[in-house]
Amino acid sequence: MSGGPAGIGTADFFYREAQRLGYVARSAFKLIQIQKQHKLIAPGAAVLDLGCAPGAWLQVACQNLGPLEKGGVVVGVDVKKVKVPSAHCDSRVRTVCADLMTLMKKQARAMSPQERGFSVILSDMCPVVSGITTKDAAISCELGMRALSLAVGKMKAKDSDCIEVLEKFQSSTEPDPDDDGILRRGGSLVIKFLENEDIPGFAKFCKEKFKKVSLLRPKATRSSSREIYMICEGLR
Repeated sequence: MSGGPAGIGTADFFYREAQRLGYVARSAFKLIQIQKQHKLIAPGAAVLDLGCAPGAWLQVACQNLGPLEKGGVVVGVDVKKVKVPSAHCDSRVRTVCADLMTLMKKQARAMSPQERGFSVILSDMCPVVSGITTKDAAISCELGMRALSLAVGKMKAKDSDCIEVLEKFQSSTEPDPDDDGILRRGGSLVIKFLENEDIPGFAKFCKEKFKKVSLLRPKATRSSSREIYMICEGLR
């Protein structure tokens, strides 16, 4: 299948749809598809959105919280200040400006209701793409690793045969002495990666921690993009 105009056409479709429906970015449709297929966000959920700019996933997450009386929260974290979009968001959505590479689990947990952690963690973080494939993939894995360790806590994978992959990206500067993750038992985690040979190692580790792990390339992904989402359901 050749890329080119068809890819551009698809981009235009999702871009136009986003404008028509009041989403701040076409990436909204990626989470819409993930949610449709996996039903991760239940009414009243506590959702943490890592790398939330420009805010499209905040909108979709809030839409899935159900009516206001159900409660729930959506907390978006990004290294730049993000204004909560006015469309599709209500008082349950807020944003925090912080660098995820230095954010302590204790600080992240403090953002959750009653500090009990989150039921869903979404990471749409992506490196500033340099065009150097291996470099971009490595940074993408580091960001994925950070999301994973925030969610499930210290990687005790000594007995795991994916330890090499984990240690490769468990940044030597892991800032956090806290052993416990901030994802509640039974919770779900979504991580965006740029496709590379280390993903199977990540998936293998996640399969030890979660009941179900799958990979998805949403339809709204541009044809030129190498991004893929790892969807982990049911933290053990």
